[in-house]
Formats: sequence, structure tokens, C-alpha cells
Amino acid sequence: VQLQASGGGLVQAGGSLRLSCAASKPIFSSAAMGWFRHVPGKEREFVAGISWSGGSTYYADFAKGRFTTSRDNAKNTMYLQMNSLKPEDTAVYYCASTGAYGRVGANLQGYHYWGQGTQVTVSS
Repeated sequence: VQLQASGGGLVQAGGSLRLSCAASKPIFSSAAMGWFRHVPGKEREFVAGISWSGGSTYYADFAKGRFTTSRDNAKNTMYLQMNSLKPEDTAVYYCASTGAYGRVGANLQGYHYWGQGTQVTVSS
């Protein structure tokens, strides 16, 4: 397994969750990373992204002010802190890597490595 997201679960509206994405070094080092989510019947959508250095982050409008992504390059791990969760945040969350020297962005076509998702369910 090259990418593995974890940390999902069931939480009440207004609560918080912290997702983790553990990656193998070859697809984490020097790679931009992203979080996406998918709801059955809808297209997979961009949530947040982070440059290889961690110096730049990008968020979907719905995530701004509530979600924060970060990375620990020494641990080959990326995180997504989600606060003030809403029922509409319910989805399977995936982490993805652009591969070495990739540029962070919202287009899922730019991400070449995908992990297994983790289910996030927010109850009202």
C-alpha cells in the first residue's frame, strides 16, 4: 500500500476529526499532496492541497476556515484537521499524491497516486 488514509468515523455536527494519510517515501517526497472526497452519485471533489514543502496550501471554498491540511515530511504523513463539521461533509475522503515535483492544484487529473479512502459521517 503506497497511500493510506485513516481517521474517519462518525461525529456529530459541529464536531471535529483529524484525518491522516501515510505514504511511502517515493510518492511523498517532493510531491504535492491533496485531499478529495466522494459522495455516491456525485463527482469526486477537491478538498485541500499542500505543496511538497508545506509552504503553500489550497482549499475548496467549503473548506476554508474549517479545514486545515498539513504535512510532516519526516514521517511521510499528511493531515487534514476538520472542524465545525456539517452533515454535508459526509463522504469518503481520499488522499492523493502528484508524484515527485508535481504541482498542487484542485484538478484530480494532476494526482497520480491514490489511497484507499476513509469514511467520514457527520450526523445532524
